Amino acid sequence: MTNTEIAKKVIEALGGRENVNSVAHCATRLRVMVKDEAKINKDAIENLEKVQGAFFNSGQYQIIFGTGTVNKMYDEVVALGLPTTSKDEMKAEAAKQGNWFQRAIRTFGDVFVPIIPVIVATGLFMGVRGLLNALGMTLPEDVTTYTQILTDTAFIILPGLVVWSTFRVFGGNPAVGIVLGMMLVSGSLPNAWAVASGGEVTAMNFFGFIPVVGLQGSVLPAFIIGVVGAKFEKAVRKVVPDVLDLLVTPFVTLLVMSILGLFVIGPVFHVVENYILLGTKAILNLPFGLGGFLIGGVHQVIVVSGVHHIFNLLEVQLLAADHVNPFNAIITAAMTAQGAATVAVGVKTKNPKLKTLAFPAALSAFLGITEPAIFGVNLRFRKPFFLSLIAGAVGGGLASILGLAGTGNGITIIPGTMLYIGNGQLPQYLLMVAVSFALGFALTYMFGYEDEAEVTSEATTERLADEAVTGTVVAPSEGVIQTPIVGDVVALSDVNDPVFSSGAMGQGIAVKPNQDVVYAPADAEVTIVFPTGHAYGLKTTNGAEILIHVGIDTVSMNGEGFDQKVAQGDKVKAGDVLGTFDSAKIAAAGLDNTTMVIVTNTADFASVNPVASGSVAKGDAIIEVKA
Repeated sequence: MTNTEIAKKVIEALGGRENVNSVAHCATRLRVMVKDEAKINKDAIENLEKVQGAFFNSGQYQIIFGTGTVNKMYDEVVALGLPTTSKDEMKAEAAKQGNWFQRAIRTFGDVFVPIIPVIVATGLFMGVRGLLNALGMTLPEDVTTYTQILTDTAFIILPGLVVWSTFRVFGGNPAVGIVLGMMLVSGSLPNAWAVASGGEVTAMNFFGFIPVVGLQGSVLPAFIIGVVGAKFEKAVRKVVPDVLDLLVTPFVTLLVMSILGLFVIGPVFHVVENYILLGTKAILNLPFGLGGFLIGGVHQVIVVSGVHHIFNLLEVQLLAADHVNPFNAIITAAMTAQGAATVAVGVKTKNPKLKTLAFPAALSAFLGITEPAIFGVNLRFRKPFFLSLIAGAVGGGLASILGLAGTGNGITIIPGTMLYIGNGQLPQYLLMVAVSFALGFALTYMFGYEDEAEVTSEATTERLADEAVTGTVVAPSEGVIQTPIVGDVVALSDVNDPVFSSGAMGQGIAVKPNQDVVYAPADAEVTIVFPTGHAYGLKTTNGAEILIHVGIDTVSMNGEGFDQKVAQGDKVKAGDVLGTFDSAKIAAAGLDNTTMVIVTNTADFASVNPVASGSVAKGDAIIEVKA
């Protein structure tokens, strides 16, 4: 399939051009702002060639194509008419989504992500210098001085970088921000590290009682100063006449914020920062590697939640204080286990599409980007994801026991080796990576994944055995789906909802109810029960994934008039009651109670055909599924 053909199918599965507000892309993902998430055929997108996974987060539907491919797919969908926007514009819209905590963490990410490359480069410089020393090379004094400049400058001026980036994110003038940040580390102030060492250098006492030092290496005070400074600058600009803005606004901003920064915000939040640092170190230094075990076990869950950028703040604080970062090794263990689980799925599956998806996703993980592995493979099959958390926890615990600490952040696994050459920890690092990989692979290969064809075959064998022993009759393997609703059959194409009538969700049929009861249409496992009670998802023993959607737009009723009788994970028999609903209340809400029965994984079968017409009673067949 060509990129153009894939792009056309992506647009179709997104609900058409009319359902897309804008599209942008980052290094690995196509990021789409849609009008109605319900109109996205997520199964269709995830099963497309070259798609490594897809998920909805921060107000965006994000389709993972991987580096390089995403640029080509972006060009294709834009050429086919999707409206574009910049990533910053999309972030501004997405920033309105989520609760206050999620928005705060995204803000941390927006501030610190642009700084990470500098910290990464500094860590690599440290690694190169350490490698030269390990090889016994004696560097000339001027070269040593030069390498010291390379490795120390970023941390000395870190507050300047943080204030600059914070001003940029919060809408202030970044130039004002960087000048304000550099004031905090001015050579006229006592150096914070020199004061902390307890030597002859002491803090300056302003007004006789306020101890003031430079904020070299500080992160949190610089961030708070940046937030307050950007908001103050915007407030000043609103009241200053335009003709005086160029002169007055930066002058007042720098004057007021330098006073607040040096005498109030700096001292107060420097103390707060120290307590955060002490708390972080206390967790990392828990006995028997418990700190690493806990962090390694939950890190990838935090990645899924989208709030993992909080680690950027903590890692930068550790690097600024000690020039080493224990988090890096622990996070590496978690990511290695994730990639190893994906490799195990790729090795074990006989599905050629899954193989071609799994191995590139695993490579991406080993280069430091785990989203394709998480959303494209592991979380999709659930067990590989959770087993990789166990392996990540063990690897993280080992990293803590070995005392691993990188000289930078932002790079892990294969590129991350450079952060452990200079400190002499490369053998221990490689051991930790090997253990994390071996455990993640072994757990997933043995317990975490089975091809669906194998599971179906086993289920069929069990069914035939039951028939032979008990003489009971079970639904045939072709997959006869009974009606979940008693009423009158409606062709799916006649349903007054384009998402269903177009077949975008899959093939199926609809029923206009005469009774207000939803029955199980086959022997199945309940995979989804919507909290509103208006829809159910089931998976039959032959692998058919069935969606029963009671009414059109009935999600807007917020559960009023609906009563579900089953829970996710329940096993049901054909004819069991799944729930009830009140057609009178649906009508009173001005809505249609026509109920759709859809086989959402239609593409997995040779045919999915409606077989009913007229009126249907309980137990009547309405859809025939053939493998």
